[in-house]
Amino acid sequence: MGFFDNLFKSKEKRKNAQKYKLGMSKTRSGVFSNLKILLESSKVISDELFDDLEELFIMADIGVDTVIKFVGHLRDTVEVKEITSPFDLKEIIIEEMFKLYVKDEIVSSNLDIVKDRLNVILFVGVNGAGKTTTIGKIANEYINKGYKVLMVAGDTFRAGAINQLKIWSERVEADFYSKEAGSDPSSVMFDAIKYADNNNMDIILCDTAGRLQNKKNLMNELGKINKVIARECVGAPHETLLVVDATTGQNGLSQAKIFNEVTNISGVVLTKLDGTAKGGIVLAIKDELNIPIKYIGLGEKIDDLEHFDVEEYIYGMFSDIF
Repeated sequence: MGFFDNLFKSKEKRKNAQKYKLGMSKTRSGVFSNLKILLESSKVISDELFDDLEELFIMADIGVDTVIKFVGHLRDTVEVKEITSPFDLKEIIIEEMFKLYVKDEIVSSNLDIVKDRLNVILFVGVNGAGKTTTIGKIANEYINKGYKVLMVAGDTFRAGAINQLKIWSERVEADFYSKEAGSDPSSVMFDAIKYADNNNMDIILCDTAGRLQNKKNLMNELGKINKVIARECVGAPHETLLVVDATTGQNGLSQAKIFNEVTNISGVVLTKLDGTAKGGIVLAIKDELNIPIKYIGLGEKIDDLEHFDVEEYIYGMFSDIF
């Protein structure tokens, strides 16, 4: 039994991975379908084959630096295990992708939510990445678990941002806090924490502006927000989640690098993974920035935001291919 089959030897595990299989059909039928063709059409393992693999993985948005390191591991493994058949590379590729993500660590997608404290979750990311929808879906998840959730409109600059978040709060029946457009985001956070304390909230989900045009302004704004939150709530923010649109590919990786420079990112929410044929950005973000993926978006329905599971992700990429 190969590495892939071992990951999914239980029927329950395969059943749980079906949502990934459906949601990642574009990735599977796109770049990674070419992987099977490449391995089946190659007669020997050669430098040319490794070059073709590098090109394919770069096309999958895994990222150039990560791909070079990854293919280097493949070369070493082939040499050590004395593998001669190109098609036998399939199990090695899957195993190395798994190792690339976990890095011999326990990687959890659970948020740092603790009972009997006020939990503050900050959301950052460029406009259009899906922050508002993500906040709404995560609010819905925790409301269904019995938590009292407050959604805070900290993006006070973008036209319509406050109202969009308010509409989501009404949809999921969360509490909502905002001030007038143009208000200082830090003052919004300050007052929202007071509101949460007075109304026995369990979780605050805080939206922020996503302007990357001036990194210094972004750094100052997020720094001020973090300082206010930490002063008013010890240990907060407990999570800072970066929302990235998977369909933007390497641009999404660039955004992740910039936001990671200006604030302490604890996890990534990768939206619209169902809309891209290049799902390798998951591996690029984890390898290059060592930030775990907390959620992935696999559809537009309210329950289509999934806690990330690397095994189910790999199944979504390779089921029906190998």
